[in-house]
Amino acid sequence: MPLALVFPPRLTASALMLRDTARLRGLDTVRLTGGEVPEGLRGRSAHLHAGPSFADAVAPVLGIAPLEAPADWLARLPDAFVRREIRAVPIREVYGLRRPAFVKSPNDKSIPALVYADGSRLPGPDAVDPETVVLVSDVVAFDAEYRLYLLDGRIHTGSRYAVSGRLSPAPLSAPARAFGSELLAAAGHTLPSAIVVDVGVTDAGQWAAVEANAAWASGCYASDPERALDVVLRAAGPAAQLKERDRAFVRAVV
Repeated sequence: MPLALVFPPRLTASALMLRDTARLRGLDTVRLTGGEVPEGLRGRSAHLHAGPSFADAVAPVLGIAPLEAPADWLARLPDAFVRREIRAVPIREVYGLRRPAFVKSPNDKSIPALVYADGSRLPGPDAVDPETVVLVSDVVAFDAEYRLYLLDGRIHTGSRYAVSGRLSPAPLSAPARAFGSELLAAAGHTLPSAIVVDVGVTDAGQWAAVEANAAWASGCYASDPERALDVVLRAAGPAAQLKERDRAFVRAVV
């Protein structure tokens, strides 16, 4: 029986591209209608491409181990790779902030990634557990942003995805690849073997890491879909096939 690549009910343009690529490779693609896993799919070797909440619902049932970066990964990078102050703290510590800051959830969208005028504009304790970890950073404008699909410590494929904050897919540039390789040389050991990292050049002309994202929940943009699929399959595959070094990067079910 061929490997199965599981998708949620709603498919993005990237998901459709990966689905078609997987079919050409001979994989069985399965689009679930909801969070329930049919009996016929249980016990099969399966992989996943979906958002975090859907992954939390179906990955444990399917025996899939979704990989993601540590919540504080971006905050622990050296200043030369981020070009701004970044902290990973419980959201309760941010409510008293009295200046604009960019705030987001590290590995999902529970706290929308936005520039907040101050801490009072964040979702309050009636809506969010006060211990929820968020990334808080200085506000930085990026002239161009690029997505890097990383596999075994190397850039496997990638593309530009934005210019001045607006969607603008294009091939990966040589400078973006060079910065990504430099970042990997310094911090690749702090990431799982399959992950997506976004990088960009600021309006001051400095290269910086934007964020890390789970490959199984990321859009491909202009990346090579065959090579992006390689990363997705490793990033959310059978727990029984998990590499030892990746065990520390398995997403905890929320």
